[in-house]
Amino acid sequence: MAALPSHSRGTLPVPSSAADDGDDEHWPYLDEEVLVASRSRKVCLTCHFFRHRAGVNCISLLTCQLHQALLAHGEHLTRRCQGWTDDMTRQRGWCPELA
Repeated sequence: MAALPSHSRGTLPVPSSAADDGDDEHWPYLDEEVLVASRSRKVCLTCHFFRHRAGVNCISLLTCQLHQALLAHGEHLTRRCQGWTDDMTRQRGWCPELA
């Protein structure tokens, strides 16, 4: 069986190899100075830099590849940073995961 990629969305490589070797579990958490509340679809979950994977003991690990930081659970649904950018699949209008 083929191994799954360490990131769940997008086709661009991550800025460093840290996400591939598990170092992302040691990243700091983003705080309120970086993340601002958002009441639109512009939240971390829809950002091109958002990734998630199963960490130690199968606990979800939510990461921001732009800031190389972790996101607290739930924050990805209601917050974003100034670096938010639309997901490439949305820009292209095609999502292979749904095909």
